[in-house]
Amino acid sequence: MKNKFAMMLLVPALMLGAVGCAGPSNHTERGAATGAVLGGLTGAIIGHNKGRHGAEGAAIGAVVGGLLGGAVGNQQDKNAGYK
Repeated sequence: MKNKFAMMLLVPALMLGAVGCAGPSNHTERGAATGAVLGGLTGAIIGHNKGRHGAEGAAIGAVVGGLLGGAVGNQQDKNAGYK
């Protein structure tokens, strides 16, 4: 049980470390990436705590978080004058 929780935290951290300096160049990309990671973590935790599959919750959370994060980042780009 503790190993699964540790892996849910470790895998996204390793994925973020793998991209390193080649990060997103605008708010839309950054918001989508951040939203996907945070949504995936949140979905995995909620799915696991509800007694369901954590992987399904992570997938759903990543998609929803990515979409919402991208939308917020896109609005920030528009406010900053980017096209």
